Amino acid sequence: MGSHQVDQDVFRSVLPHDIDWQPFDGFPPAARLAVVVGETSKPDPYVVRVRLPAGEKLMPHRHHEDRVYTVVSGVFYIGLGEEFDEDKLQAYPPGAVVVLPSGTAHFHWAKSGEYVTQVTAIGPISLEYVDHRDDPRTA
Repeated sequence: MGSHQVDQDVFRSVLPHDIDWQPFDGFPPAARLAVVVGETSKPDPYVVRVRLPAGEKLMPHRHHEDRVYTVVSGVFYIGLGEEFDEDKLQAYPPGAVVVLPSGTAHFHWAKSGEYVTQVTAIGPISLEYVDHRDDPRTA
């Protein structure tokens, strides 16, 4: 079952077993992304989920779109800045909501185990690493 589309005139639910986890070329190989609502390539609202396995890091990066993160499971560690700095990490438990303005340099770490976040934004989706050497797409 695919994701719900914006302006789709039908009641629809997305259950956990409907989530289609896929690799995302801007993520480390073990990370996964699932499109829940919308098409991330269009300038429309979208909802995605991100799953980062224990120990994985997303090095400093930015997004062109404002984002609202909701922690679904695990503890979401996020820090602000252009360099990865463990001392800048803030821990957010399940149910927490984090608002990240566009262009804000930040980084993530699945420090205490796997986490899942749900991201709501208006596309198209973007991911730009501060240091291009951290970008898996350039490897």
